[in-house]
Amino acid sequence: MRLFCLLGILLASMVSARAVESGPVLAVNVGGAMRQFTAAELLGRRDAATVKIPLDPSYGRAMTYRAVPLRALLSLFGRDPADTIEVRATDGFVAQLPRALIEGKPVPWIAIEDPAHPWPRLPKKTASAGPFYLVWQNPERSGISPEQWPYAMAAMASVASPAQRWPAIAVDRSVPADSPARRGQAVFAANCLTCHRLDGSGEGSVGPDLLRPVPATSYLTDAGLRALIRDPAAVRSWPEQRMPAFDEKVIGDADLEAVIAYLRHLASRRH
Repeated sequence: MRLFCLLGILLASMVSARAVESGPVLAVNVGGAMRQFTAAELLGRRDAATVKIPLDPSYGRAMTYRAVPLRALLSLFGRDPADTIEVRATDGFVAQLPRALIEGKPVPWIAIEDPAHPWPRLPKKTASAGPFYLVWQNPERSGISPEQWPYAMAAMASVASPAQRWPAIAVDRSVPADSPARRGQAVFAANCLTCHRLDGSGEGSVGPDLLRPVPATSYLTDAGLRALIRDPAAVRSWPEQRMPAFDEKVIGDADLEAVIAYLRHLASRRH
């Protein structure tokens, strides 16, 4: 765990230093091999293409990008046994993308912002989604969550799955395979672990830890949790509020109940 944290800090510092010298840099570490790609280098690749996204979840409208295929970029590193690609953004957002998802039916691309033709600012933001942004073609084929479209990317690394890296966030082995809590673990990993930690486990630093110092289920009712996830701003406000609303298209009612069951399971085991 400490090794991954130190690696993340090292990558961020190296990216920052090089970015000052040559513009935006995307650091990629797969199987212990690390390469850094400038925006100009990626835009100049032979496989760079124009990608049209009918409904970009970050912009809320159709967008067109120059991008390179993520699978081709990862193939430069050869075979790697790690089953997850961790994507770090400059704002503390950290997405854990299963390899199976990357290799599945939706097609992932790394969109590159051309300094000569900058993208528009994100809604209610002061910056664009650049300099690097992971976008998907045909995301509906595997139910890609908006949280799996990380923008302002700084680094990618191959890692073990969240449950392997942080066993404390996995439900007990005795829990049946069809248990809502077990389903909730998967939904949480895709939509919530990007920003929230669980008793210190995780890499996200945007939102509060949901188990430490007191589990969220101890001071929020099930109804309160449902309302907060559906529309945070309608429940309470806080400085620099950044949590998005998760409607039924993103997290269905059954999955929402599964997340709550998962959080209650972890809270009860903690005590």
